[in-house]
Amino acid sequence: MASSYISGRHLWGSRVRLTRGIRAVLFALESALGVLAVLLLASLTHWTGWLLPVAFLLYLMIVVPTALWCGFWQALIVSLSAVLVHGIVISRQPEMKLASDPVNSITFLAFVLVSLLVSRLSARVTENARQAEHRGEQMRDLYEFTRRTLQLNLHVEPGAQLADLIHDIFGLEAVAVFDADLHRVYQAGYWTQDPLELAQNVYYFETNDDDLESGLGRRVVRLGAAPVGSLVVRGETGPLTNNAIASLIAMTFDRYRAFANESRIETERRTEQLRATVLDSLAHAYKTPLTAIRAASTGLAEMGKLSPGQAELVGLIDEQTAVLNELTTRLLTTARLDGGEVKIKAQPVSVGTLLEEVLASLRDRLAAMKVALELADDEMIMSCERQLIVMLLTQYIDNACKYSIYGTTITVRAERGKAETILSVHSFGPVIPMADRERIFDRYYRSATLANRAPGTGIGLSVAKRVALLHGGYVWVTSDEQEGTTFYASIPDERQKGIGE
Repeated sequence: MASSYISGRHLWGSRVRLTRGIRAVLFALESALGVLAVLLLASLTHWTGWLLPVAFLLYLMIVVPTALWCGFWQALIVSLSAVLVHGIVISRQPEMKLASDPVNSITFLAFVLVSLLVSRLSARVTENARQAEHRGEQMRDLYEFTRRTLQLNLHVEPGAQLADLIHDIFGLEAVAVFDADLHRVYQAGYWTQDPLELAQNVYYFETNDDDLESGLGRRVVRLGAAPVGSLVVRGETGPLTNNAIASLIAMTFDRYRAFANESRIETERRTEQLRATVLDSLAHAYKTPLTAIRAASTGLAEMGKLSPGQAELVGLIDEQTAVLNELTTRLLTTARLDGGEVKIKAQPVSVGTLLEEVLASLRDRLAAMKVALELADDEMIMSCERQLIVMLLTQYIDNACKYSIYGTTITVRAERGKAETILSVHSFGPVIPMADRERIFDRYYRSATLANRAPGTGIGLSVAKRVALLHGGYVWVTSDEQEGTTFYASIPDERQKGIGE
């Protein structure tokens, strides 16, 4: 289809492409035909004896078509020949001496003015027709380009496909498309210059122009206000066409990225489903042997008659079994949270009692720490799933224990918002970089600046985030060298969020 566009593109301009020699021959031929027509008409006028006004009208019938179809200069030559030939004819008719020199001059001037007017009008109409035809061809090209871009294969990078389409549909000599996101230049056609350097310069220096001398059109490809690439073409395209092509390229880049993100999200969702299934299976598989090991260690301790060394080993087995059991429970809960198996059954819970229970369960872990408990109201009540909020607070406090500076105080606080309860754990330790303050709540993610300071799996904070989300709330963290680090969890009132429905 593109070939048909190219072959019919310059029909109006075919005359312009003729060589100078052919143009000169054509000019001479047109002028000679006009002069011949004047001679024939003059002979006819002389033979029939027509009056001067009638002869002038007949001459105009030659001058006007010549100006209309051939041009002003050919019409000027025909006009001059008509005046001269008719003057010669009149000079041979004594009865018409009155119409000699003055009349000839006025006649010639009238012919010239008519030729000029008609040729200008004809040139304007022809130019308007040519421009209309050219605009129509550009619109057809743009329509075809738009249609073809909608059919692109978005499973692969669109740059190469776009360059080929622009080159073929618009019949350009060369095309270069720069994708800034992938940092690649795609080209089509023949380039005498380096297209990589050209396209990158357009992008980095934000050049938008059309160089008539070199035939280059340069455009920055923008998505909104943000530059996402560039376009460089060499050929016969106008500024408006180049703008439209650049806009269509930007939309195609955006569609490609949206499609890639959608595919990535779908892949991640399936991966998460598989991961949750594996975690659930492993957690269940670990539970049985852990229970047996803990029962055996408890039985050995109760049997007595153990040496101090044996008793110490049994205690170590029991302690590490408890750690493994807690980790397995956390993995199992994580899998159930992500699988949507956990249903919130919110009940009124005393916040003070809840916090004391959590601190008591972590007594051994907090033995070497300074802990402060702050309650805005001793009678504070919140509506939540008790066990899940215990997991959230346990994770926050355990995290503070891992990273807090020795000798500083860990502060556990609860306060009321407008329609929510805000739980927080504050400690002094390494500052969490701004770029990591959201990502540390993602599963398995650990900040590079903190990963080597304490052991961890990257699971706990993701569980805390999931618990808050299930309650209709959210989590966040603030971190500053002077103010310390504080992990927050906002749990809305049940009546506000409809928890448990």
